[in-house]
Amino acid sequence: MNSNKKIARTTGILFIIATAAVLLGSGLTESIVGAPDYLVQIAANKNLVALGAILYFVAAAGSAGIAISLYPVLRKYNEGLAIGSVGFRLIEAVFYIVSALGLLSLLSLSQEYASAEPQAVPTFQVLGTSILAMRVWAGFVLAVIAFCLGAAMYYYVMYRFRLIPRWLSVWGLVALTLLLLMTLLIAFGERISGPSGMQVLLVLPILVQEMVLAVWLIVKGFNPSAIASGSPKTDTNEVK
Repeated sequence: MNSNKKIARTTGILFIIATAAVLLGSGLTESIVGAPDYLVQIAANKNLVALGAILYFVAAAGSAGIAISLYPVLRKYNEGLAIGSVGFRLIEAVFYIVSALGLLSLLSLSQEYASAEPQAVPTFQVLGTSILAMRVWAGFVLAVIAFCLGAAMYYYVMYRFRLIPRWLSVWGLVALTLLLLMTLLIAFGERISGPSGMQVLLVLPILVQEMVLAVWLIVKGFNPSAIASGSPKTDTNEVK
């Protein structure tokens, strides 16, 4: 197996790992953290919350790994965008880590809250609200914006030089636009307490697209003619 095939397969596997980790981490924790009595619920479900935080760390590593894995291929076509995609997805990973640390902070706070004196309860609630707000901005706004920017860069390069079928690149770019719309809804006040119908509709296209892309990269890899040329001349070649 040549190096480009290995890169394609590694990238496909990382797409699956990162997506699965985000979905599982969110599924385990967000309904708990979004509950009205979230400090009580977090303390009662501490193992699930801790596991969710670990999954966010895994998602952070996977997100950074995707762009790093793609870099050796993309730099042959547009080094600036290749570097940019790595940079933004590293930023995304940092915000996922911040979100995971916020989750662990809430876990510690909830355990102290369980034994707090009545007069201390308002202080714990203020601290909890602040940490929740930080998590939303880090994990659901800033991380997603960084993801969209980084992903748009490598989807553009893939589209421009036909490294994958153009319909798959276009799907990714359209899905990123919908995901940004969801981020704006959250930034302007939509509460995170488990996925709403609107959030599912806006997130689903990119989730499905990334899984299709992952399978494509694992099974077929990059367009061989584009890889063989490694120059703008490949723009005339079609992915069969």
